[in-house]
Amino acid sequence: MKSLALFILLVMVISGCQQKSPSTSDTRIDTSPTKLAALKPGEAVATFAAGCFWCTEAQFESLLGVRDVVSGYAGGDLANPTYEQVGSGQTGHAEAIQVYYDPAVIPYSTLVKAFFISHDATSLNRQGPDVGTQYRSIAFYRTPGEKATLEAAIQQENASGHYSRPIVTQVQPFKVFYPAEVYHQGYYYTHPNELYVRSVSTPKVEKFRERMADKLKDSLL
Repeated sequence: MKSLALFILLVMVISGCQQKSPSTSDTRIDTSPTKLAALKPGEAVATFAAGCFWCTEAQFESLLGVRDVVSGYAGGDLANPTYEQVGSGQTGHAEAIQVYYDPAVIPYSTLVKAFFISHDATSLNRQGPDVGTQYRSIAFYRTPGEKATLEAAIQQENASGHYSRPIVTQVQPFKVFYPAEVYHQGYYYTHPNELYVRSVSTPKVEKFRERMADKLKDSLL
């Protein structure tokens, strides 16, 4: 029985983020797109894709100087996609996050460092149990300076000797970000006992916070 239970657990975890979402037929689930946050004076915004957004949202929200993080979709062509459409792998979109931050507190270069710490940037179209182009690694730039920062970071990561494979992160100009459904926002915090969150997200968030310990919000110290 123990071996059977372990097998079932493995299958459930391997099924990944895409299979962990509550049924959208449940009327208690708000499937309407969330509203994007408005920029405050002095703020900037950055957009990254680094695997399942339940995890990356919680990672970046941990950082001092980050006011808000919104989960959503970017990198594809379909307007206003749904979670199910993106999960099909046919839209070109990746699960992404939009980060609203104070560059006087946390510069873009630190967010880029956090981006590479947050996931395995050498893994093509896969992060752990999540497989598909919707989980690919992408960093979106809004200015030539941001593009240069990203390219320099990739060069540095490749030269570090920390990896047996090259970085596969795509560096793309930002075009549009579509916010995900309301029920995805803050998912890591509202579903702490869900198997995927406990088995996949929590270890990644904890490891991220350990490596970014000097950049965390006071409440997490």
